[in-house]
Amino acid sequence: MKSLNMEKRWIFPLVISSFVCFFLVVTSFNMGLITSLHTFNSIFSIFPTHVKINQTNPYFAESKINQAPAPPAAPPVPRFAYLISGSKGDLEKLWRTLQALYHPRNYYVVHLDLESPTQERLELASRVEKDPIFAQVGNVHMIAKANMVTYRGPTMVANTLHACAILLKKYTDWDWFINLSASDYPLVTQDDLIYTFSDLKREFNFIEHTSRLGWKEGQRAMPLIVDPGLYKTTKSDIFWASPKRALPTSFKLFTGSAWMILSRAFVEYCIWGWDNLPRTLLMYYTNFVSSPEGYFQTVVCNAPEFATTVINHDMHYISWDYPPRQHPHTLNINDTAKMIGSDAAFARKFKQDDPVLDKIDEELLHRSNGSFTPGGWCTGKPRCSKVGNLTKLKPGPGAKRLRRLIGKLVLSAKFSQHQCN
Repeated sequence: MKSLNMEKRWIFPLVISSFVCFFLVVTSFNMGLITSLHTFNSIFSIFPTHVKINQTNPYFAESKINQAPAPPAAPPVPRFAYLISGSKGDLEKLWRTLQALYHPRNYYVVHLDLESPTQERLELASRVEKDPIFAQVGNVHMIAKANMVTYRGPTMVANTLHACAILLKKYTDWDWFINLSASDYPLVTQDDLIYTFSDLKREFNFIEHTSRLGWKEGQRAMPLIVDPGLYKTTKSDIFWASPKRALPTSFKLFTGSAWMILSRAFVEYCIWGWDNLPRTLLMYYTNFVSSPEGYFQTVVCNAPEFATTVINHDMHYISWDYPPRQHPHTLNINDTAKMIGSDAAFARKFKQDDPVLDKIDEELLHRSNGSFTPGGWCTGKPRCSKVGNLTKLKPGPGAKRLRRLIGKLVLSAKFSQHQCN
């Protein structure tokens, strides 16, 4: 009993002493921590840890504000995405145009429409598959399920949008889309074209356009038509319906050339249509005569974010009869000087294997028949049988001509006066 009382007597002083000691130790530790935080951090930093002291979370805005802006990168060498389309009897013309336009850096979609015989489409598919360069690079694609295309109806617009969608799905790194027919032919090499466009803003759209419809107002905009190509497997002319319709008031109509060079941003806008304008106009142009000559012009000029990007030229040399007919004058060897003097990148339209094409191959493209147009990428023997450096360019006189034309269009003081007017 006496021993028990002695233990109780010591318990209280022991608790008090322990508390005081603990308080002193903690106080001294905290003061040391405050005065020597850097020392502790330097000691602990030698040990691996998943917790970084004083690190800003990368998802916080402060981390972005404090970062120095990266220096602007030099613009890369551009890539072009092509649609080359044809119809019945156009196999050889399309193949020759494809060879003249080919560059391993670009992308190509080729299409023979549903009017073409099955044998022609199978032959085109076989050539694309068996060509050793195409097989190695893998940048040429054929639309195997052919579309019916009539020029005066909306099916040509639908086919163009189809090719755009394919190119957007397959590739993310092209800069401009170019639509051509089998009756088109280049007047410059692809090295000339790529070199010239390397210095241009990627948002430029080369679309010939005007809002002055003239006779087209009463003969194309107001009539109602039905395109049999929307529901038939054989090609026939459009059907006319009545009565006529009034001109629209919610958007302004534009017309121009069916051939163009479109920026990737604008192509994405036409396909995705995030503000619904492209889809609304697509429905309107379903009943429009020669809709390929108005759809893209009306979309781009009624979209404020793209209206300032338009350059009023289609980069083609086209000769029209007077008065103009449905189709342009067929070019021949007598037109060579005018074609070269236009400084354009392309010309149309040509007959199959016309002597003027041989003259263009020899004097402008330096291409022998049955081969690719040579460029900096070409290696091997025979020439262009192997793929070399894709960014190596060998621009020639064609680049000088093309730069002169674009200089007039883009750098001219009157540039802004010719946009969507």
